[in-house]
Amino acid sequence: MAINVRQKDDVVIVKPSGRLFGPAALDFKKVLDAELSKIPEGPKFLIDFADVVMVGSSGLGALMGAHVAIESKGGFMAIANVGTSVENLMIRSRLFDTFEHFESEDEAIEALTAE
Repeated sequence: MAINVRQKDDVVIVKPSGRLFGPAALDFKKVLDAELSKIPEGPKFLIDFADVVMVGSSGLGALMGAHVAIESKGGFMAIANVGTSVENLMIRSRLFDTFEHFESEDEAIEALTAE
């Protein structure tokens, strides 16, 4: 699994690829934590799932942990490009409505920078 991190405007875009479970979920969590530690307050994160084919419970846990940490700093987190299998897992886990979700990265960036 690879994790690409970049910034556009004042939004940190984290784009994992492959399967987000087990050791890969731990790597995902470490990347999110490292990026979050660089921003003292009001962080804006976008998790782009375009290249993720599967998410396990550990991946969902890392996502929820980041969500809580970002909100505690007064920030916002959104998700984009969620495929059917990942969306179904989030719906079954009752987590899909926890996140602002967008069809594209551009749509998400526009919404996050407008807040």
